[in-house]
Amino acid sequence: MDRKPLNKPNEGGRRGGLIIGRNPVLEALKAEKPLDCIYICGEGGSLNLIRKLARDRGTVIKQVSQQKLDGMSGGASHQGVIATGACAEYSDIPAILEAARAKNEPPFVIICDEIEDPHNLGAIIRTAECAGAHGVIIPKRRSASLSETVFKTSAGAASWLPVARVANIAAAIDELKAAGLWIYGTDASGSDYRTTDLRGPIGLVIGSEGFGMGKLVSEKCDFMLRLPLRGKITSLNASVAAGIFMYEILRQREAADKI
Repeated sequence: MDRKPLNKPNEGGRRGGLIIGRNPVLEALKAEKPLDCIYICGEGGSLNLIRKLARDRGTVIKQVSQQKLDGMSGGASHQGVIATGACAEYSDIPAILEAARAKNEPPFVIICDEIEDPHNLGAIIRTAECAGAHGVIIPKRRSASLSETVFKTSAGAASWLPVARVANIAAAIDELKAAGLWIYGTDASGSDYRTTDLRGPIGLVIGSEGFGMGKLVSEKCDFMLRLPLRGKITSLNASVAAGIFMYEILRQREAADKI
């Protein structure tokens, strides 16, 4: 039997395009289309209804200027509102953990703490799918989302791997810990990743491109991992570092299976 994509793409293709105007945005909300963000300028009437429906669904709302909407719409009549569509439906943490149970494997979850570059997020999702991770967790704010760029960079992996979008990464870590996962952060002060046992149920935190992990997220981690750096540059690209850690986890798991 052919394997089917886990995440259902938007109607009209995986374009993550714009939905412009009050009625189109309202209908998208009522139909529960996967939306990343709603950009609004103005108050009253149907705009307030859009805000209410968006809040009820947990969709991110951004108050912007008329000029911002004019630039986004390319001259089309936006009526004070534009929504951006997601390339695939978001999942949740219980679904990620269930994916691990279905494979009879210890959970392997990637937690992205404010990865804002869509190319980095797409590359992380692609590597996570290839390395056998069971899902990726991203925050609703200060993060790239499942946009067209992320989908393309992931080479379609965003359709196969559950991606949960959460309001609070620290709370998500608490939920994973309650499910029995150990949380590994990534920091220059940590232990050498090559000498650390990574075979159990694991959540791997990848910090933001410029600032690493936030303080609260760092405090939630059970262990810290580091990569040896021998050159003059003191850090690696977030997606490159994530790939190295993920494949070490895969290597150790495969080695354990052979024992």
